[in-house]
Amino acid sequence: MADVTDTTSATTIDLEIGGMTCSSCANRIERKLSKLPGVEASVNYATEVAHVTLPQGTSVEDAIRTVEATGYTAALPEPAAEDDHDARGTSLVRRLVASAILGAPVGVLSMVPALQFAGWQWVALALTLPIAIWGAWPFHRAAAVNLRHGAATMDTLVSLGVIAAMGWSLWALIWGSAGEIGMRMEMQWFGGHGDELYLEVAAIVTVFLLGGRYIEHRTKRSSQQAMRSLARLGAKEASVIRDGVESRIAVTDLVVGDRFRVVPGEKIAADGVVVEGASAIDASLLTGESLPVEVTEGSEVVGATINGHGMLVVEATRVGADTELSRIASLLQRAQEGKADVQRLADRVSQYFVPTVLVLSLLSLVGWLLITGDVPAAFTAAVATLIIACPCALGLATPTALLAGTTRGAELGILIRDARVLESSRGITAMLVDKTGTVTEGRMSVESVVAAAGEDADEALRVAAAVERASEHPIARAIVEAVDSVDVATDVRAAQGAGVVGDVDGRAVQVGKPAWLAADWSVSMPPELADAFEAAEAKGATALAIAWDGRMRAVVAVRDTVKATSRAAVERLSQLGIDVVMLTGDHERAAQAVAAEVGIRRVIAGVTPAQKVDAVIAEQARGARVAMAGDGVNDAAALAAADLGLAMGTGTDAAQQAADITLVHGDLAGAADAIALSRRTLRTIRGNLFWAFAYNAAAIPLAMLGLLSPLIAGAAMAFSSVFVVLHSLTLRAFKPTA
Repeated sequence: MADVTDTTSATTIDLEIGGMTCSSCANRIERKLSKLPGVEASVNYATEVAHVTLPQGTSVEDAIRTVEATGYTAALPEPAAEDDHDARGTSLVRRLVASAILGAPVGVLSMVPALQFAGWQWVALALTLPIAIWGAWPFHRAAAVNLRHGAATMDTLVSLGVIAAMGWSLWALIWGSAGEIGMRMEMQWFGGHGDELYLEVAAIVTVFLLGGRYIEHRTKRSSQQAMRSLARLGAKEASVIRDGVESRIAVTDLVVGDRFRVVPGEKIAADGVVVEGASAIDASLLTGESLPVEVTEGSEVVGATINGHGMLVVEATRVGADTELSRIASLLQRAQEGKADVQRLADRVSQYFVPTVLVLSLLSLVGWLLITGDVPAAFTAAVATLIIACPCALGLATPTALLAGTTRGAELGILIRDARVLESSRGITAMLVDKTGTVTEGRMSVESVVAAAGEDADEALRVAAAVERASEHPIARAIVEAVDSVDVATDVRAAQGAGVVGDVDGRAVQVGKPAWLAADWSVSMPPELADAFEAAEAKGATALAIAWDGRMRAVVAVRDTVKATSRAAVERLSQLGIDVVMLTGDHERAAQAVAAEVGIRRVIAGVTPAQKVDAVIAEQARGARVAMAGDGVNDAAALAAADLGLAMGTGTDAAQQAADITLVHGDLAGAADAIALSRRTLRTIRGNLFWAFAYNAAAIPLAMLGLLSPLIAGAAMAFSSVFVVLHSLTLRAFKPTA
């Protein structure tokens, strides 16, 4: 394996970890890796991935050797074939089925005296031995590996419990009274113990635990399915056109600037710009939006979306790891590999949990012997304590909920950068939202054209479009897009911040602010146009005057359209207890008009990017926990300063890099969904942790007091892990706002 250490700076890698059986394994690997000088590591039991930051001078091999020295396997991720993903599940099924078939008669014979016959104990022993050795081998092996390294995990508890039950039963059969022909056992499910045989404990507990582990494995794999599906979503080949020759190549061989043909029904190979053709793009697999998107020459398209009816030629702008699909996959993986603070607390607890349980089991054994002298009762309490206290549920509480929550978020177009974002969302009381591109579409359009008496509004707009044609200003583009065909103007000159002039069909045309027309061109505004100008600005539009040959001919009002979902989103945020404040660099009247339309009561207008940061800090100084939603470069600093940053996926890269959550659809409704999903995920994590802690807090004393049999303890321990995983999977049913 090649050394991929970066010689100039720290390198971040992911390692696939094999051999982990519980959260204690993950904690031990994490501690060992973190002991390497300068190394930072986070190991996720649910995803079986170690996220490792290596400093200069530390290689990937160093990290892998450390993991292997700890008793586990590690390797750089490689694409796995579909039938390779469930090898562990197949092994668990074989052990579970065989153990259940052999264990059923053991349980029946042990607990139904009427069915017992002379020498039944030896039959039960013959059936139990394969279960205790082969069926429970994953537990024994993991316990032995950890023992060699001086550590104890959940498997240590299970292995000790099975070995103790089997060993005691062998001793009783060979040297004790249980070996006598006709001996019958009495089994009391709650608080009782057998006379001297515990074969059913070794057999049935192993079946329970194998069943619980298999269900846990299947549900974890189900949660990870979306991640694997996302990885397979992209195209595999592209029809690239180089030097006039078209050929099929692997998508991995595409480079920026390549042009490739996309036939109807084919996946687009990379992010790019349409240079030939027109079609409708189905982006539902990537964005969840069911309606196709019309594209023509100049339209941007995203890799992995599906071309509809037309033939397209696309020029690649982003390939490989830089594509939108790869970015989404990377964000999702980072979020699922991260750890929230509540998980770090659970990790610290579980680190000391297993040794504590071993001590408690020993105390229970000694205590019963000293107080009652009842050896079978002492043994029963000690074994039950070992089995009931396995910390699987504790280790699964956070990663399974995080896996389900972030996967569901990705399906809804909500990309959560890090697990700690969940805690940030909990206490948010105020959200500052940028106006343009967040509350509004960010795209100007002509709202109205009012002509002076005797003038033609359509003609005035056509003439204005001719002089605005060369400008890239959003208002100029809106005027140009409002006419079917644009004439050619000559001698076009712009007056910075005031307007533009040019010659159209021999007419000297001016388009701009009325004050500029009056001051520089001595053009006055007729009363009817003055009224139209005032009315347009009162509604929040930007109004410009159109004049030629010394007379003002018309007023055109241009306005940014409010997104259809913005009002409902503001209402939903208010229901979540969040005060919404609009920030904008636009003038007060335009800002207030938009705010009134969507139901926002507080507006801060005319602000610069630096003042947006000041607004965030001011809200925080008032005691609020602040979220910021924006889409532009001018929002990036404020997004970073806020307690929670939400970037529109339709916005700039700078904004998305500064944010904690990216909303793929670029919709403020997604902000409400993101907050609601984050809060629900956090509630699920806390519910899982409460169940795991409460379960152990209640069950261990009962086991030590002899009020739980080892069989019930094994069933309860398996159920606790399954319950936590299934509870986490309820997040997959989260519904977005309408």
